[in-house]
Amino acid sequence: MVDLTDLLTDLADESAELDALVAPLPADDWTRPTPAPGWSIGHQVAHLAWTDHVALLAATDAAAFFATVSAAPEPARLVDHGAEQFLAPPAELLTRWRAGRTALAAALAAVPTGEKLPWYGTRMSATSMATARIMETWAHGEDVADALGVARPASDRLRHVAHLGVRTLGHGFAAHGRPAPTAPVRVELTGPGGDTWSWGPADAADRLTGPARDFCLLVTQRRHRADLALLATGPVGDEWLDVAQAFAGPPGAGREPSATPAGGHGVRA
Repeated sequence: MVDLTDLLTDLADESAELDALVAPLPADDWTRPTPAPGWSIGHQVAHLAWTDHVALLAATDAAAFFATVSAAPEPARLVDHGAEQFLAPPAELLTRWRAGRTALAAALAAVPTGEKLPWYGTRMSATSMATARIMETWAHGEDVADALGVARPASDRLRHVAHLGVRTLGHGFAAHGRPAPTAPVRVELTGPGGDTWSWGPADAADRLTGPARDFCLLVTQRRHRADLALLATGPVGDEWLDVAQAFAGPPGAGREPSATPAGGHGVRA
């Protein structure tokens, strides 16, 4: 089992990496559009600040958390409303995001072992919440990096994102209105350092292999399967490439394939 203290350290490091990318930007760059339709770099950071805020409520005041859900004027636009609500000039937004993520880390560290926190359509432990925050911070950091035209180096923190992606296999199918598969899937990913990360029985007929970063881009819906070096074997593994979703809520729109698909990526076997 992953230690919560280690998770919170990795969350702080993931946040600090994105912070270092956006903090020096001139104000005009915060309005740059990102791959998420209608969202600027400022919206991406505001979304993280808002999600940290509601996660803090979930960890410290469940009634207040549920009140934010019931008070939402348009439940289908809850995420967009949150980003718009927290959007502010860069200096103010950075201060809010930094304070919020620090408060959330302290709150998660204080959650009693075994306690489940309310969340959208589910309940989760403090370790699961911290893992989800790493996933979201990394994914929205990719959106920011894409907007700026920069490539971020992959780190071993991706293992948390990959682990969440594997654990949410059934959710991805359910979110798309499909029955959760009963056949196990063997996942073997190559980490940034060249080591292999694996999940599932070694003798499973359905398999998914490839670079860990590509798998993380898939389950956060930051790239289309056609643009990733992921190889699926078996019907479950293949269908998973179409519905993978590591985040809560309804199915995302995903991304369209690039103009020049990568040959052989996402091969159906």
